[in-house]
Amino acid sequence: MASFLTDDELSRLAESSESQWIERKRSASDGEGIRKNICAFANDLSASGKPGVIFVGLEDNGDCARLTVDDALLTTLADMRSDGNTLPLPSIRVEKKVLQGCEMAVIVVEPSPDTPVRYKGRVWVKVGPTVRPASPAEENRLAEKRRSLDLPFDMRPAQTATEDDLDLEYVQRVYLPSAIASDVLAQNARFVSAQLRSLRLLVDDRPSWGGLIACGRHPQFWVPGAYVQFVHYAGTALTSPVANQKALSGRLDDVLRRLDDLLTINIATRTNITDSALETRYPDYPIEALYQLARNAVMHRSYEGTNAPTRISWFSDRIEIRNPGSLYGTVTPENLGEGVTDYRNPVIAEFMRNLGFAQRFGVGVPLARQALRDNGNPPPEFAFPGFNFVVTIKAAA
Repeated sequence: MASFLTDDELSRLAESSESQWIERKRSASDGEGIRKNICAFANDLSASGKPGVIFVGLEDNGDCARLTVDDALLTTLADMRSDGNTLPLPSIRVEKKVLQGCEMAVIVVEPSPDTPVRYKGRVWVKVGPTVRPASPAEENRLAEKRRSLDLPFDMRPAQTATEDDLDLEYVQRVYLPSAIASDVLAQNARFVSAQLRSLRLLVDDRPSWGGLIACGRHPQFWVPGAYVQFVHYAGTALTSPVANQKALSGRLDDVLRRLDDLLTINIATRTNITDSALETRYPDYPIEALYQLARNAVMHRSYEGTNAPTRISWFSDRIEIRNPGSLYGTVTPENLGEGVTDYRNPVIAEFMRNLGFAQRFGVGVPLARQALRDNGNPPPEFAFPGFNFVVTIKAAA
């Protein structure tokens, strides 16, 4: 439940000494420091359950820094949550306040139920007024705070699987270096099992469902629908002849890389040559839009209670991307693509971010819309039939 602090409570906190729940910054120029504090407050090492508060516009001694707080500053601070560097996404609230005559921005950070939270691959904690990297023992404490019964599907343990069902060679060679800072990874005290638990690939010594989908030896054995079905039709209907089809299975990054290649090679490009012999190429679809919308389907689909794959149907006049699972959480048809983010699959979202398939969170649909507009395509059309999500992309004229 989100914490509500009155202006009187905030004023008392602003006047108090910096502690494990308080941080002051004179401006937003110390973006690294603010992000580390957001990470540390979200981890709530002491398990106090209290929110942490960052006052932007106060000097270290509590004096007013006379900062001008405008919409641009509030947006900059709010974007620190979802720029893809802090995982899993922390819950924060950013507001403009005038306390004791001093204008400031206040960032309230809720304790995360999904600890440990990392900023740039490192777990940060706040001990007294000091923010520092967590020790191995502290990371274990944060991992133990999670309880599997309240977790999303991809964070729950697969009770009949064992650690051997994860491709540990792949995890150590590819995923750990992408997810954990190199100096942290190099510490001898951090055993592979502890690292797997910290990244939610293991829960109570069992692989998580997300771990099996992303890093399993045989992902589709455990989650049969965890693949992408691609069909290219030579016409505009499902009854048209099939020009090409592929079932993309395997580990998640293999599926995504092969999907990127398929999308790229199926784009048709027409060429115009002007009187001055200049050549201009016009693709029927911008590849960036297809990347964003297809990856969104894989990231946000439901993997629980269905054996249906993510389906990409490529017709001669349009592309339809369909996945099981409709809109999730706080995302609605009205705010879809407006920066509102909620994650049915936090382990898979984190995996895709760490391996570069998602640079930021909440911007996939806006980026796709912009790419389509720049290429001369109509905007994407979204539909939510039953327990499904469908996006239709029409070819450029």
